[in-house]
Amino acid sequence: MERLAPLGTGIGWRPEIADVVEGMPGIDWVEAVSENLCPGHLPDSLLRLRERGVTVVPHGVSLGLGGADRPDPGRLAALAERAQVLGSPLVTEHIAFVRAGGPLTASPRMEAGHLLPVPRTRDALDVLCENVRIAQDALPVPLAVENIAALVSWPDEELTEGQFLYELADRTGVRLLIDVANLHTNHVNLGEDPARALGELPLEALAYVHVAGGFERDGVWHDSHAHPVPRPVLDILTDLASRVAPPGVLLERDENFPGGDELHGEVEAIRTAVQQGRAARTAAAGSGIAARTSPAGNDAGSGADDAVRQRLGLAQAALLSALVAGTPAPEGFDRVRLGVQARALAGKRADVVAKVAPELPVILGTRYRPAFLAYAQTRPMTGGYRRDALDFVAHVLRTAARDEEPVARRELREWWLERSGPVPRSTRPGVRLARATRRVLLRR
Repeated sequence: MERLAPLGTGIGWRPEIADVVEGMPGIDWVEAVSENLCPGHLPDSLLRLRERGVTVVPHGVSLGLGGADRPDPGRLAALAERAQVLGSPLVTEHIAFVRAGGPLTASPRMEAGHLLPVPRTRDALDVLCENVRIAQDALPVPLAVENIAALVSWPDEELTEGQFLYELADRTGVRLLIDVANLHTNHVNLGEDPARALGELPLEALAYVHVAGGFERDGVWHDSHAHPVPRPVLDILTDLASRVAPPGVLLERDENFPGGDELHGEVEAIRTAVQQGRAARTAAAGSGIAARTSPAGNDAGSGADDAVRQRLGLAQAALLSALVAGTPAPEGFDRVRLGVQARALAGKRADVVAKVAPELPVILGTRYRPAFLAYAQTRPMTGGYRRDALDFVAHVLRTAARDEEPVARRELREWWLERSGPVPRSTRPGVRLARATRRVLLRR
């Protein structure tokens, strides 16, 4: 496996903290969500960072490499284009499924709007390996894939997380993006030992490391990326750095952004944790104790035939339907944990729709969130968050009483009409003429 150039210490670039990131000392590289970038209209902040020699890595969230379907060529082409435009040394994605249903299972297509865990079974591993190879062939730079956080686990799993990742790297040669915060999440939620997972990994396949914060509620750890990095996550990072020198380490923060000083303090805490691990590794090397490493990318393994993909697709569709459409929980799953995950998914949908369509909370006021959560209980997302916003408004217009808040109803109808067509309604010639005529009449 060809070694990548070291990345150093980085931070996730987000528009809300673009100025802070530009001015933060000691930042060697940044990572940007691929789906939020338009290659022809890159943010000025990213362009300035590139001009300064700061590496930018596109981080994908929508491929669904762990899903039953083969990767979508259009999504792969978009990820490849962003890597080329940014001059990135690699691209990254997740070991997760994000949608289910469709022709493979003869069922409606559903979008999770979230990264969901794949079962650690031989069937799922065969599908994932083939999907990773397809992605590798379509991308102009190396691919690294990330372990995810989970609230629920699949029944009858055949491999531990470390074994699953080891075989994936061994069979495909793919690099690994290890999120130590996700290892902590799975420790709290699923009882999995982070040290064991690290001990089973092919550490020479490590591309870089993610570090992030979260919070615990009622015994469940939520990987929020909106809270400070806790000590247990830093301890796992130190453990990892005691085994191998991480080529890169990056702080992720997606919401509730603190001030620049606090963000800088978190980056420095990450540096300290890595330095502590490096010191332990040096001491171990001096005493003759070597870290475990293993070859990767030797055995191509078998492909996944359509029967295997269909079995996986049916299982993933049943789970996703229970989470987003209110159908019964599949056998073997923890129903309480599924309820927690379902509520978290609905809450995330409400929050993201409020961001992509900020007019809706203004029009509906305090009724927005309960109305959206009620809508989301049995109506899966089918085409992304903007489509979800349109579908939600259509549902409200269809089900609300006609005499209930007529002003809000009229504003919602205007909002929907403006955005539901192929082009904004206000730019269509007939609408422009009608509005101009109305303005002339009003002046008389």
